[in-house]
Amino acid sequence: MKPTVSLLVPLVLASSAMADDSWIVFEGKSGPGKGKHVVFVSGDEEYRSEEAFPMLGKLLAEKHGFKCTVLFSIDTKTGDINPDEQTNIPGIESIDSADFLVLGLRFRELPDDKMKHIVDHVEAGKPLLGLRTSTHAFNYSRNKESKYASWSFDSDGGFGKKILGETWVNHHGDHGSQSTRGIIEEANKSHPLLTGVTDVWGPTDVYGIRGLPEDATVLLRGAVLAGMKPEDAAVDGDKNKPMMPVAWVRDRKLDNGKSQKVICSTMGAATDFLEPGLTRFVVNSTYWACGLPVPEKLDVEPVGDYKPTNFGFKGYRKGVKPADMK
Repeated sequence: MKPTVSLLVPLVLASSAMADDSWIVFEGKSGPGKGKHVVFVSGDEEYRSEEAFPMLGKLLAEKHGFKCTVLFSIDTKTGDINPDEQTNIPGIESIDSADFLVLGLRFRELPDDKMKHIVDHVEAGKPLLGLRTSTHAFNYSRNKESKYASWSFDSDGGFGKKILGETWVNHHGDHGSQSTRGIIEEANKSHPLLTGVTDVWGPTDVYGIRGLPEDATVLLRGAVLAGMKPEDAAVDGDKNKPMMPVAWVRDRKLDNGKSQKVICSTMGAATDFLEPGLTRFVVNSTYWACGLPVPEKLDVEPVGDYKPTNFGFKGYRKGVKPADMK
């Protein structure tokens, strides 16, 4: 017996609801960002982008007017947020309408039809920001014949080197015992991304940098600190001679003669946003990337309580649905 229309409709609605529950959207309220769409794509096993990005999205929506969509790596069996799931990020199609793309990825390998949405955004020259492990965002270990395998971190630097400006090199500071102070590059202190940025500190360590492209402008350098507190002193010796770049912007030239705004910071763990410096940098980046003037004063305090989990593998909160992050 054929199912009736009345039986089919609830099934279709249920399927749609399940899909929509796999990501969250913060509709922009009043503010300069009204009408602009920012898409945050979380998916790293260690630094809790699945906690930082909802905080940033809610802040940008409620206090600055941007519509913000936050995507997650989702367990295909449970529907829970699972950063160890490297191949499934529902809602990736929302990137098609993004004015600005923010990535917090590590070793993802999406099916080609899903990966295409990220690639199309980048190849169209639309602005993006890569945080922390996004220097090694993709790793094609399953489908090495994928047409996007050249974005793999071990293929000539992959996405990190070709687009952001650097791939994964090493832990320059001692991971878990030496934190980072972002020092403003004096020659570039008037750059819009540094507006209102006075102090940047985070408990993650400084990443090693071999060399940035000529079109990169260094905005922050990372002083390796002797401990895990903001008041700790910089270590003596070669670790800080010179200090590695920890934030830069590229004026990336495209084949069509135009250029693309590409921003990268090797800081960006959820706990790096407990201090306002890096949060201000990301909010500034959003304004600038969307073609808006960056105000001298901006409210960058999180909306509600923000108590992120410390970084570490297997340390993510279990049994959490995207809706729980609103």
